[in-house]
Amino acid sequence: MSEPFARHRQPWRSDEVGKLRTLAAKGKGLKEIAKALTRTEESTRERARIEGIEIAKKR
Repeated sequence: MSEPFARHRQPWRSDEVGKLRTLAAKGKGLKEIAKALTRTEESTRERARIEGIEIAKKR
């Protein structure tokens, strides 16, 4: 059997939430924030919703 994916379902650390807040405040898009945090877009979107953080919609 193959090894499970190492980052799967990792809990959010406080420094990651802080970085999420900082990047969102700078007006970065979801894809860019997720890549910076090495998280999926779905995970990043969900955490932002939980924390009450607005992420800019890039068009």
